[in-house]
Amino acid sequence: MQNIPEIKPNQSIELLKALHILTRDGKLNQDSRRKLKQVYHLVNFIEPLFNDVLTHNPSPVLVDHGAGKSYLGFILYDLLLKQLSTGEVIGIETRAELVEKSKNLAQELGFSRMRFEHLTVEQSTTSNAIPAKVDIVTALHACNTATDDAIQFGLKKQAKYMVLVPCCQAEVAEVLRQHKNESLGKTPLSEIWRHPIHTREFGSQITNVLRCLQLEASGYSVTVTELVGWEHSMKNELIIAKYTGQPRKNAQQRIEAILHEFNLEEMRHRFVSSNI
Repeated sequence: MQNIPEIKPNQSIELLKALHILTRDGKLNQDSRRKLKQVYHLVNFIEPLFNDVLTHNPSPVLVDHGAGKSYLGFILYDLLLKQLSTGEVIGIETRAELVEKSKNLAQELGFSRMRFEHLTVEQSTTSNAIPAKVDIVTALHACNTATDDAIQFGLKKQAKYMVLVPCCQAEVAEVLRQHKNESLGKTPLSEIWRHPIHTREFGSQITNVLRCLQLEASGYSVTVTELVGWEHSMKNELIIAKYTGQPRKNAQQRIEAILHEFNLEEMRHRFVSSNI
């Protein structure tokens, strides 16, 4: 195989082939190089969080929620957990065929401390297959409300860290759209989402703002940044939450005020956690 400087030492070549990052003959094309850059960039954010967990817990539990093909979970296991003797990565996914494929791949690669559970969101918070507490919850490009599901899971499992890359936030935009005429008479701020493209973009923006407030109200400190440059992906917002046990005092009030101001009261169940 050609020497590829992007590939990290001790990284599983078979895994990269299985994930179609490397071609069958071990080559890296331009599109795969871009994908690999995004994954490494996310791992660079997660690695210091993982190392912090290790200082308190030698057997860390990392859960990839809404794992899909478990792309991220496999890379994290390969780069962070493989060299450890304990700890595990758990992928949670509702599509049985993807769970089965991931199980088979983990077995082929000898990733013995990786497992995959075919569970709904509700089941994942109560199933005996998932520990009562987990250390890190990730959700990469979790579409629409799947990010909210990951947040609820992380809150229930008292996760020390949550690392979220939201995608396709359509639910709030749809509520904005339904109440557009009413909102136009209620507040001049409705001009922000009067045009359809603005409805979509503002809906996405306000969704993530409410998510951050929800996390802060639940005792997390929150950092929001870019995952990679905009030239690589428009779905680019990275939310990192660390549990401090010190809720932001006015976060709950800000959630309520925003929901009222933007005529989104029916979304209260989504952003007001039961444990706040």
